[in-house]
Amino acid sequence: MASVRTDRLDGVLVVHLDDGKANALSKEMIAGISDAVSEAEADESLHAVVLHGREGKFSAGFDLSVMRGGDIAAMVDLVADGGDLVRQLYGSGIPVVAACTGHALAAGALMLLGCDVRIGADTDCKIGLNEVAIGMVLPDWALTIAVERLSRRHLQLAVPTARITGAHGALDAGYLDEVVAVDDVLPVAIERASAMAGLDRRSYAGTVAKLRGDVLATMADQIAADRAALG
Repeated sequence: MASVRTDRLDGVLVVHLDDGKANALSKEMIAGISDAVSEAEADESLHAVVLHGREGKFSAGFDLSVMRGGDIAAMVDLVADGGDLVRQLYGSGIPVVAACTGHALAAGALMLLGCDVRIGADTDCKIGLNEVAIGMVLPDWALTIAVERLSRRHLQLAVPTARITGAHGALDAGYLDEVVAVDDVLPVAIERASAMAGLDRRSYAGTVAKLRGDVLATMADQIAADRAALG
């Protein structure tokens, strides 16, 4: 089963993420999401993107078979690919809306931070950056986007103490912008994306480049440094 598939709905490209499990970010899933966003940006008939998780799970983070596989080069490569994806989402020339259907941990939470608008399900779920709790240090690019998007009131708890919250806590912390009933997550996300589809594409892209340019440049340098460290 393909883990990424797309639907076109009146100018909105809906990108469905479903690997049948935890929606782990493998190289294949990352590439599928990236290709879909690039497709939408290149198509003048598309004006916004919705990233939609599977039932109960937006994404549990990077593929653990790689992260715990002992191949340092493969792990760094996968994490750098994830950084490129989050940076692509944050710098997209058209709006990107997340339909967060449930759990969003580690790289899944970072994907939320890369989206313009984040709609979350009012359900029993875990959202946050749990890297420190599982013995990992966040890469520099991840810290950059976390500082940029998370509430200053929550940053110290969210990152170094790996605080995980439910949907409403994630709303307060800055991972989500709205929390709605489970059945409404995708319809509301599409509605928000459709509303932004009326924005002038050139003006939107130009404003994003000016507003987020410094952060995007910093992330690009940090991701490049991670790849270069492998030699």
